[in-house]
Amino acid sequence: MYKVLFLDIDGTILKPDYSYDSSTKEAIAKAKANGVEVFLATGKPFYEIKSLATELNITSFISFNGAYATMNGKELFKRPFKKELVEHYLRLANENGHEIGLYTDHRSEYTDLYASSVQKFTKALHMTENAQLNPNDIPPALGVTLMGVNTEEELEPYLIDPSVRLSQVNVYGTEDCYDLIRQDVNKGIGVEHVLKELGLNKDQAIAFGDGMNDKEMLQAVGHSFAMANANPELFQYAKYKTTSVEDSGIAKGLEKLGVI
Repeated sequence: MYKVLFLDIDGTILKPDYSYDSSTKEAIAKAKANGVEVFLATGKPFYEIKSLATELNITSFISFNGAYATMNGKELFKRPFKKELVEHYLRLANENGHEIGLYTDHRSEYTDLYASSVQKFTKALHMTENAQLNPNDIPPALGVTLMGVNTEEELEPYLIDPSVRLSQVNVYGTEDCYDLIRQDVNKGIGVEHVLKELGLNKDQAIAFGDGMNDKEMLQAVGHSFAMANANPELFQYAKYKTTSVEDSGIAKGLEKLGVI
């Protein structure tokens, strides 16, 4: 019955200390052995998840919050931000004293690589391919994160475009960081592309997540799980609630469905 599984990484597979349970790796292996195609579905750039993917023997990905997807080496789609939209948010960040991270297809570029908010973000998410952004040469961006926003009042200037929503990063130490999620490019749209590619319906798909950037993904599948450690606002979008990332949440969810 179940043919494809979409897994968020931080807070879903990976614990706060960046380790994962052996039960998680075993559950993924069992699902694959039972004919389930497994995707890592993350806000992170593709190049930052390669080592984890190798460890878990996963070769299919939705990355950059749904802007890029590959399946077993085949590129399915690639949707960068419009340059005008990126420039708009860069101007807003500069006017309001915040930082921005732009994720290209080969590295991450930041408005101030050494700003405290950027340093905290890159450390918390173990980002390694980092560079200083040249404001005179804005690269095509597949993902965008706003950093250093400490209050709701500071967030208000960024809430004026209905085609973009801000999703607070659900990783300890990055509470002042927000991913820009496009209405027409997100993990849910990515899942829909994959299901179409595979000729599957949503009831054959499972997803696990913990952050608000997972909202659309959980809505796009028939069987969705929010981790117990998820942002509380996410629970309303999930069909099921599983245990936390530190208590074999993925394995217990897959057991509940009889996948493993």
